[in-house]
Amino acid sequence: MTVSERRPGPYLVVGLGNPGPKYAATRHNIGHMVLDHIADAAGGRFTAARRAQAVVLEGRLGIPGSDERVILAKTTTYMNVSGGPVKALASYYDIPPERIVAVHDEVDIPFDTVRLKLGGGEGGHNGLRDITKALGTKDYLRVRTGVGRPSGGRDTADHVLAPFTSTERKALELLISDAADAVEAVILEGLTTAQQRFHSREAR
Repeated sequence: MTVSERRPGPYLVVGLGNPGPKYAATRHNIGHMVLDHIADAAGGRFTAARRAQAVVLEGRLGIPGSDERVILAKTTTYMNVSGGPVKALASYYDIPPERIVAVHDEVDIPFDTVRLKLGGGEGGHNGLRDITKALGTKDYLRVRTGVGRPSGGRDTADHVLAPFTSTERKALELLISDAADAVEAVILEGLTTAQQRFHSREAR
């Protein structure tokens, strides 16, 4: 992605997470990690958004002439109130729900797995639930980044608010890279093609 001038019809890619260093390395913040990966690859920097509690980076995905304008955004609110910033950004940039991509942690799929979908339920994810409420629709794209369910009867909230294990950290960089590739694929190739590629992979 290269930072460039504006053009109509952007996508809004939102990485979900919680603010502050306390949560930076937790499973719940993998959406932020994925967007940081994309920004680092582009050589861009996030700046404070106008009229929204978020930081943003404007750029493009793809090759010149057939690229897509993209707004990368990391919410700076707590996860359970993600909807306000997403709605504000969508309104400011005039982006419809079907061109919004939420990148988030997902306990219902195994760690080291990426899945894509449009709409559907939130699976108990408070960030998604608040986005759905704010937008008034479930019909936005999701890049579901697997963090797996807790073992030994551990509470799900404690699981997602905890850092990755030492074993998981060995594969985390590749998982983040895969999720970043999935963001690009769903925007440039479409949901069906991107699903065929990523859903055919087995968790490593």
